[in-house]
Amino acid sequence: MEFDDLNSFLLKKSGTKLELPFGPETLVYKVVGKMYATIAWQAEPMTLSLKCNPEQALVLREKYLAVNPGYHMSKIHWNTITLDGSIPNQELIAMINESYRLVVAFMPKRLFKILVGIVEKEKAQKKEG
Repeated sequence: MEFDDLNSFLLKKSGTKLELPFGPETLVYKVVGKMYATIAWQAEPMTLSLKCNPEQALVLREKYLAVNPGYHMSKIHWNTITLDGSIPNQELIAMINESYRLVVAFMPKRLFKILVGIVEKEKAQKKEG
């Protein structure tokens, strides 16, 4: 997956904001302040880190050589994926969606309420547009 497509897909997820807390070389995508993806966009090849269910993380690491324990992350709950073209885009999309889902599922109720408000606002804007 090319950077522009990946960046666009991540930013379209409800409540997502792009931040640079680790410097300009690491893009951090957060849903209502909770990190669900990072991209080392200047690396060659790029790498993408995503939250993952611990059991599924192990399955993906066995299935793909490009999937490794999270770099500078919890090795149990995060995978770092080398974007070398060896993983089909649909699989990458599924991994991103799962990371987002996990972060939303475990966020505090007060943050979840904020996300619900954002989703409702986005739906209203789509109806108007």
